[in-house]
Amino acid sequence: MRKISLAITLILFFVISATLLCLILYSPLPVLAQSLLNPEIQFAILLSLVTSVISTLICIAVAIPVSYALARYPFTGKRIATLVLTIPLTLPPLVAGIALLLFFGTTPWGKALESAGFSVIFTPLGIIVAEVFVNLPYLIRILRSTFSAVNPRFEYVAKTLGCTDTGAFFQVTLPMARPGLIAGAVITWSKAMGEFGAVLMLAGATTLRTETLPIALYLNISGGNLDLAVAAATILILISLVTLCAVEYLDRDVHVF
Repeated sequence: MRKISLAITLILFFVISATLLCLILYSPLPVLAQSLLNPEIQFAILLSLVTSVISTLICIAVAIPVSYALARYPFTGKRIATLVLTIPLTLPPLVAGIALLLFFGTTPWGKALESAGFSVIFTPLGIIVAEVFVNLPYLIRILRSTFSAVNPRFEYVAKTLGCTDTGAFFQVTLPMARPGLIAGAVITWSKAMGEFGAVLMLAGATTLRTETLPIALYLNISGGNLDLAVAAATILILISLVTLCAVEYLDRDVHVF
């Protein structure tokens, strides 16, 4: 059994490594560098960075209180609330994108937002909304597990020493949950950088307007420009590798589920 397990592990290692290296080494270095200097790719990089950072910050701001409530407080309908909050995590991204498109395009709430100047459909704002909708449940799940792993006795001790509930949370619980929070934020940011399906449905695929890196890859591979598509794919692979290394460095004991 040991030999079989090791053999399968080695085979998977070589297959995955060879596949990724084949993509990265497809274009000669000068061609890859020239592609990265292309205005379209640079626009996609900038838009991806801006939208992913904003959406990640929104996810953090919402996920911290929600996940803490799910981890600490019993309330009526808690299981139903947990189920509803987890649904976007299990949906195919294209389905999530269509649901968002219908919500912002056909409902009175969506039309009211558009009348107020918050146009979501086929705009960069739609990219942020799609990324938050898809990635927020993931971060909530990570932080709920993180807060559950923090012993409530530390909060009780802090309260006996004069801390309020809010003070105990910010001075005791949140610092103890820091490794899980940072790891969850890094993974959420990486997922936002690579989000495609929901973004395509809600924000569209308009060159130099809603063109993130995954959209740039899609548009260029559809148009036969393989060099630019490979450049976008290479950047996404490097982001994934950096994310994995960062999470491993921050805390090897963080469990995302």
